[in-house]
Amino acid sequence: MSETQTRTGSLADLKDLAVQAGVAVTPDEAVVREPKRDAQGRSYATGRRKNAVARVWIKPGRGEITVNNRKVGTYFARPVLRMLLTQPFLVADRYNQFDVYCTVTGGGLSGQAGALRHGISRALTYYDPGLRGILKVAGFLTRDSRVVERKKYGKAKARRSFQFSKR
Repeated sequence: MSETQTRTGSLADLKDLAVQAGVAVTPDEAVVREPKRDAQGRSYATGRRKNAVARVWIKPGRGEITVNNRKVGTYFARPVLRMLLTQPFLVADRYNQFDVYCTVTGGGLSGQAGALRHGISRALTYYDPGLRGILKVAGFLTRDSRVVERKKYGKAKARRSFQFSKR
């Protein structure tokens, strides 16, 4: 084999060969994300979980969360569901710095809380793109795609069969 036909073991070797051959090797330019805000200074995002859809607006404020024109304490009575909503703010170290206004439809309370967490996380990344890495590592930007399986014909539920007749 000649010098130009050597085998490469890794990407670093390939880069060295490209430099020797005179090919310009430049790293990809970092994607610079611009904040997405409307005329009132709010950021909007949509969050989804199971069959629930949450439309979320965030703006700088005192940390008030309004869900379907009700306070978060009355809409989500269980503390676990309220904890889900504050997780993105705690991870991003922005607790009580943003007011959240949202409308949630579909699904049950657990799915709605998950959709709201997803929407808040996405809205935070639109407001401050620097938070994207923190929220992505925490797993808040990933849409949980698990949904209820549909019922099949001839079955009691999605997979459960009717009881077998013993006699």
